[in-house]
Amino acid sequence: MYLHLGNDVAVRTKEVIGIFDFDYCSVDKRTRLFLSKAQKNGEVVNVTKELPKSFIVTADGEEKKVYITNVSPATLAKRGERDRVIEE
Repeated sequence: MYLHLGNDVAVRTKEVIGIFDFDYCSVDKRTRLFLSKAQKNGEVVNVTKELPKSFIVTADGEEKKVYITNVSPATLAKRGERDRVIEE
């Protein structure tokens, strides 16, 4: 199944490592370092031009991506949970 991140972007739910609140997590120095390194490595996909609310980390084998979106973490989690119920 797929998790819709906004603006016609979706990722496979089995590739999602985590969904993180941008405001809460970006305060931490380690998270800022992680996001900075991902940006330098070309792993960041900005899904929105609006104020970001969350970021999603995915991995497909060795390829890692960080998606930044204006969809709230709670909404993304509900979408993912709904898709998991449908799969079962």
